[in-house]
Amino acid sequence: MSYIVDFKNVSAVGLESSPVAEALAGLRANEARYFMNKYEHAFTVVPASESQETLDYVKRILENERGIEFVAKPLETSRFQVGNIKMAYVFYEDGLAVNVMYTVDDAKKRAVGLKLSEGMGVPRELEGKFKFARQKSKLAGTIRGSFFVIKGEY
Repeated sequence: MSYIVDFKNVSAVGLESSPVAEALAGLRANEARYFMNKYEHAFTVVPASESQETLDYVKRILENERGIEFVAKPLETSRFQVGNIKMAYVFYEDGLAVNVMYTVDDAKKRAVGLKLSEGMGVPRELEGKFKFARQKSKLAGTIRGSFFVIKGEY
């Protein structure tokens, strides 16, 4: 069952099993606010159990590009297109949010974003491999983020 993320009244619906559920809900709401403000797109998530195709897509890119396979349980996903950009998100139980930004017509603007919710440690799969910049958010507190450029075709 899909859920439109409300960034005005932040809710941890669907994320309750996370030890950082409130921070992860804030991170999810932060993403929803961005897409509404920039593209007038309602950010909708679905339970990971109902979105195997999106999980497989993100997993394939992570494995092929950087040999990364997360052990954390995926809770929710989102997949949509705004303009010429295809987006895919996976929100994990440990507080990690992974997004794939894949421009349809410009191979130079394709990347994977990695965002850590406030209160979570760096997942061991990412330790020493990425530097994380800090970003303040009214909705999510301090978000630590990093990214890498996608080189392959997906």
